[in-house]
Amino acid sequence: MSKNLEQIILKHALANAIKFEGKANQKAVIGKIIAMNPELKEQAKKIGKMVSLVIEEINKLTLDEQKKKLLEIAPELLEEQKREEEVKELPPLPNADSYKKIVMRLAPYPSGPLHIGNTRMVVLNDEYVKKYNGKLILVFDDTIGSEEKRIIPEAYDLIKEGLEWLDVKWHQEVYKSDRIPEFYKYCEKLIREGEAYVCLCEAEEWRKKYKETGKSCPHREQTVEENMEYWKKMLEGNFGEGRAVVRLKTGMDYPDPAVRDHIIMRISERKHPRVGSKYRVWPLLEFSWAIDDHLLGATHILRGKDLIKEDIIEQIIWKKLNWPSVDFIHYGIITFKGLKLSKSKARRLIEERIYLGWDDPRTWSLQSLRRRGIKAEAVRRAMLDLGLSTIDIEYSPEILYAINRKMIDPEADRYFFAESPVKLTITKIPKEKIEAKPLLHPDFPERGTRKISVNVEKEAAKVLISNQDKEVMKINNIIRLKDLINITVKKLDPLEAEFHSYTIEEARSLNAKIIHWVPTTENVPITILKPDGKSVNGLGEPQCKQLKVNQLVQFERYGFCRIDQTEPQIFAFFAHN
Repeated sequence: MSKNLEQIILKHALANAIKFEGKANQKAVIGKIIAMNPELKEQAKKIGKMVSLVIEEINKLTLDEQKKKLLEIAPELLEEQKREEEVKELPPLPNADSYKKIVMRLAPYPSGPLHIGNTRMVVLNDEYVKKYNGKLILVFDDTIGSEEKRIIPEAYDLIKEGLEWLDVKWHQEVYKSDRIPEFYKYCEKLIREGEAYVCLCEAEEWRKKYKETGKSCPHREQTVEENMEYWKKMLEGNFGEGRAVVRLKTGMDYPDPAVRDHIIMRISERKHPRVGSKYRVWPLLEFSWAIDDHLLGATHILRGKDLIKEDIIEQIIWKKLNWPSVDFIHYGIITFKGLKLSKSKARRLIEERIYLGWDDPRTWSLQSLRRRGIKAEAVRRAMLDLGLSTIDIEYSPEILYAINRKMIDPEADRYFFAESPVKLTITKIPKEKIEAKPLLHPDFPERGTRKISVNVEKEAAKVLISNQDKEVMKINNIIRLKDLINITVKKLDPLEAEFHSYTIEEARSLNAKIIHWVPTTENVPITILKPDGKSVNGLGEPQCKQLKVNQLVQFERYGFCRIDQTEPQIFAFFAHN
């Protein structure tokens, strides 16, 4: 390897360590190196080994020592780091001075709890209202929905629970299902003024024959009296589902066919979880938004740019009702790398008992993030870092994990854990007893140490290591059992090794790999639920008996976890590496 490559690895590893309070992340460093130097992609495996060795040394340095070293070899990266640490402020709201009070709204549809995909909208609205000392209205967008995307009764409380966890403060709570008479009132007004009509066309017929061609259907020319008669029949139950709708005269010549004579009211005979069968005619979301955004006094509407069609329909309705417009602010579409977010699918899998519930990690609900040990502050920070950019992005959860890692690392004490443990026999140990005294936290020695003892009989001892570590071992490998001894692998099946030496310095001089272990006695059974829903079993060191529910820990070389239960045995949720 060239000196140039070594220098590239060193500077990016230092920059990453400084970014995360002195602890570099191998995956992040490798990703950065390859992103900046695509020609090195073919050498990724080799680079990975080099990065691992460099990080091991860098993480031993203090934060000040790391900064000093980076200043010597790549001062531009240190400056970049300082710029990244600057607090990102949201741009001012347009025309904010034109309003006595800024009023914004959240409009979640209660088909399930809020998930990671909803958080950008939630956090940005809340942040702006706090910035301007305004008013935030929580509007449950609980119009009837569809059979596939139906309202879940428990979703109302789950949504509020998620908002409270995110420290979102709302000042008024509104349920659209309580406001159906208002929507009827303004629908009738539009019909009486000739701005809307009842259409009896079959949906497919209307789409192909009229919407796509821009031609008007015969019902568009009905008199106000005819439309009011049909409207009355809709309300009284003379038409079944899909047999009649109210269309707004947005214009059959509108350039975007999706806007042409848009439906504003339709029939649904499904029972509503809050109001039962009281209503059978329900507004479409765009119509209900237009009415309520005006009546509730919204000054700014913040939404993804994929909802610009909704902006257009709202503005048409306001114009027809002689109401003033409001300011729209948009942000780009965000997708989450590797995630398929669907509340309908999650609900189905919960009903089939494949998912544990709405806090199953595979739902990516706010409840599931909390249960995994993700901090609400980390979620807020991640979304605020995105700001109001209108660029579409694919967001990697690793970015959220990096922010969360920085927040929870100081509180997470360290423990040894061996997944799918296998027995390792060590011979030729000169002492009758060997003992490890690892720190509870390497950055806070004042917290104390854990004592892990191993009995030696006839110069031999047994410990347990993870099966994953066993699988990569080779004969004559020199391995360090962390904080205990150095060994030389002699046999793989069954796994056997000989004592080599005691000190970490000797291990470093031999580039020995460090692995974690637990004793064969007094260990603690632990089950960990991963983000993909799979459970893994293993054993923790004896001190794991003292762990408490809700405690955040780091199982060394494994990852951060939140302890979910301690009885009848420890069950933990995996947060991230």
